[in-house]
This record gives sequence, C-alpha cells and structure tokens, in this order.
Amino acid sequence: MISARYSTHLGLVGMAALWGASWPWGRVVAQAMPPLAAACLRFVFASVVLLLWLKGSGRMHTLRGLRVRQWWGLTAASAVGVLGYASFFLFALQKVPAGKAAMVVALNPVLTLIFAVLLFREAVNWIMGLGLVLAVTGALYALTDGSLALMQPGLSGAGELLLLGCAACWVGYTLIGRKVLVTVDSLTTTAITAAIGAIFLFIASMIVEGPAAWKTLPSASTTVWLSLMALAFGSTALAYAWYLHGVKVLGAGAAAAYMALVPLFGMLFSGLWLGESLTMSLLAGGVMAIVGMALMNFGRVFLPKPIPGATS
Repeated sequence: MISARYSTHLGLVGMAALWGASWPWGRVVAQAMPPLAAACLRFVFASVVLLLWLKGSGRMHTLRGLRVRQWWGLTAASAVGVLGYASFFLFALQKVPAGKAAMVVALNPVLTLIFAVLLFREAVNWIMGLGLVLAVTGALYALTDGSLALMQPGLSGAGELLLLGCAACWVGYTLIGRKVLVTVDSLTTTAITAAIGAIFLFIASMIVEGPAAWKTLPSASTTVWLSLMALAFGSTALAYAWYLHGVKVLGAGAAAAYMALVPLFGMLFSGLWLGESLTMSLLAGGVMAIVGMALMNFGRVFLPKPIPGATS
C-alpha cells in the first residue's frame, strides 16, 4: 500500500514535469509550424489515444447515454478549453519565452477560485487569500520582467495578453465542467472534448491559415515533430493518466497541489532545452507564484467539512 502511494506521488510529479515541459515543446512547435494546424494535430493524436483508452476501460457505451444538454456542455468545453486555450497557447509562444510563459499556470487556480467564490459561494480562508495574493503577484512580476506597471492598458505586450487569454480559457473550461458536466466522468469528458476540439481547430485553421498552411507541415524538422508528439502523447494523454490516477488514490485536492510544480519545471526545462536565461525577476516571481499556489491548496485543509446529508 505504501509503495503504491509513493508511485502515485511520483506519477503526479511526472504529470507536473510533462505539463511544465509543454511550454518549451510548444515554443519549438510555435516557431516552426502554423499554430492552429499544429494545435489541431496535437489534439487529433491525443484524442486517438484517449478514445482507445475510453474503449479499453469499457466506457465507450456511455456515449450513447449522453443527453443533449451534456453534448452541448462538452461542445462548449471544447470551444473554450481546447480551441481557445490551444490557440492562445501557441500564438503566445511565438512571442514570449517558454519559461516566462509557464508562469501563467499560477493564474489558473487563482482565477478559478475567484470565480468559484463569486458564482458558487465557495468557502475561502485567510491562508488561501494570502496564497492568492502571492500567486498573482509572483506570476505578474515574472510576466512583466519585474515591472508590474507594464500591466497598465496599452503597455502590455501582445504575448503577455495572449497568455492572459490562456488563463481565462482555463477558468472558463473549469467552470463549465463544474456547472454542466458533473454527470459525465472525467475520462469521457477529456476524450470527447479533445476530439471535438480537434475538429474546431481544423475549421479555424482552414479559415485563418488556409490550406497552404497544411502543405508546409511536412517540411518541419524532426525536432519539431518530436516536440509535437511529446505535446500530444506526453503533456496531454500520459500526464492526464497520471493525474486521474492521483485523484483516484489521493483525492482531487492532493493531486491538484502538484500544479504548483508546473512553473518550476517550465522554467527548468526552458533553460536546459532552449537556453533561456533565468532572470532575477523570473526566479523571484516564480518562487512567489509557487509558494502562493501551495498555500492555496494547504488552506483548503482548514475549510469546514460539509455536513453529511446537508443540502445547499
């Protein structure tokens, strides 16, 4: 039992590493391929693996039982969490170094918590509040190279604004999942949203980039194709498998706490693989963001436990 729990924790570290590595991998792809076409291929490959996993788990038959409302929810989640997030992700990585871009991960749980409090009246305490402030300050400090004044309207770069679009899409995806998809299991949700999202990305690519963009793909180098495959199979399919197992064994809160490691791995791999420099503002902002995310997760331990059988 103890060894199984250790392997689960190692899997969650691997998940954080793969999600951190997605930023330098995405940077390599974004510099060499049309972003929307590349994103489409990423989710085509990932959805094939996820659908095979869904079939192997014996849950493919559940698709026939989905109601119209659930299909609309899955479609909305695909539009926001796949089409929106993947587009902002690769367009931002055309303009912003990968290590710096990875800092936006710290804003995801922050914005999600804020909207969960506003929309669903989720409980929060001072520890979570302190973590929220630290995570936001650290992420923005890193994104603006140590000058928070650059976040004023008209002063932010296009890349930084695109990264904020990533965070907004993640929040939208999370809130849609909470409100609409509560009756659909997580593997089905991920597999179907990936497949629908790939279709959306193909349509968007044909409209924005045109068929000529797809003709350029075969000329991409082996390194670029390996990075794209790593995004699809590593950062999407395998990382999700480890995360899902972690949620099953340890619970959602404990598994989500490992998200705090994502910016750290993002900076580390960007420096090792792409030779990006670790500036003092990036390091200081990264430390603040990671500590803030850890405090937000730690603070949940002290929230009042729901009374069994109570209704809201």
